[in-house]
Amino acid sequence: MEFEIWVIAILFVVFFISGFVDSIAGGGGLINIPAFLLTGIDPEFALGTTKMSATIGKIASLINYAKNSLIDWRVSFVGVPAAIIGGALGTRAILFFDSVHIGRIIVFLLPLGVLAILLPRKDFGTKKELSALKLYLLTPAICLLLGFYDGFFGPGVGSFFIIALNLFVGLTLVQAAATTKVFNFTTAFSSFVVFAIAGKVLFLVGIPLAIASIIGNTLGSSLAIKIGSSFVKKILLFSLSLLFVTLVWKFFING
Repeated sequence: MEFEIWVIAILFVVFFISGFVDSIAGGGGLINIPAFLLTGIDPEFALGTTKMSATIGKIASLINYAKNSLIDWRVSFVGVPAAIIGGALGTRAILFFDSVHIGRIIVFLLPLGVLAILLPRKDFGTKKELSALKLYLLTPAICLLLGFYDGFFGPGVGSFFIIALNLFVGLTLVQAAATTKVFNFTTAFSSFVVFAIAGKVLFLVGIPLAIASIIGNTLGSSLAIKIGSSFVKKILLFSLSLLFVTLVWKFFING
C-alpha cells in the first residue's frame, strides 16, 4: 500500500502529538488510529502499524521514567506476565471478532473512571509495604484485563492503567503514570508481535511514525516528571473525556 509524502508528513506530526499525550496520561491511540483510518487503510493494518510505532515510541518514555527512579519495579515484575498474555489474547480476538460490542462496554465504563479521578481524595501511594492481595492478585488481574483491552483496541489503556494502579494498588499518580509505561510497552509489544505474525503491519510506514512517537514520548514524559501529579491529573481527565466522546461517536452515533 503506497502513501503520498504529504500524507506521511501529516501522520508524522499526528504521531508526535499522540506520543506526547500517551507518555503523560495514555490515550494517544485516540489521535493516531482515527488519523490512520482517514487515509483509507484497512482497520486491522491501522491497528497493527500503530502498535509497531507506539511500541518503539514507548521505549523512550519508559527509559525517561526509569532514569528518574519513578517506576515501581516490584509491581512491574509481578504484572508483566499477565500483561503479555492479555495483550496477545486481545489481539487474537480482534483478528476474529467485531470490536463494536467491546467498544460499547468501554463507553459505559469510562464515566466510572472519570468519577474516580474527580472524587476528592489524597494520593494512595505511601512508603508502606504493599499487601499480598494488592501485589499478587489485584496487579496481575488489572494487567490481564487491561492488556486484553490494549490488544483488542487500545486507545485510553494508559489512562485506565494509571487509574487502576493509583486507586486499587496504591501508587501515587506520578508513580502510577511511570509504572504504567512498563505495562504499556509490554502489552503493545505482545500485540504487535501477533499483528506482525498475521501480516497486518506496514513496516515501511511504521518506521518514520515510530521516530515521531519517540520524540513525542521523550518530551511528554520529561514534562510530566518536572511538573508532577497535578499536571498528570489534568491531562488524564482530558484524555478520558476525549476517549469517551470519540467512542460514543464511533460505536453509538456513527455505528
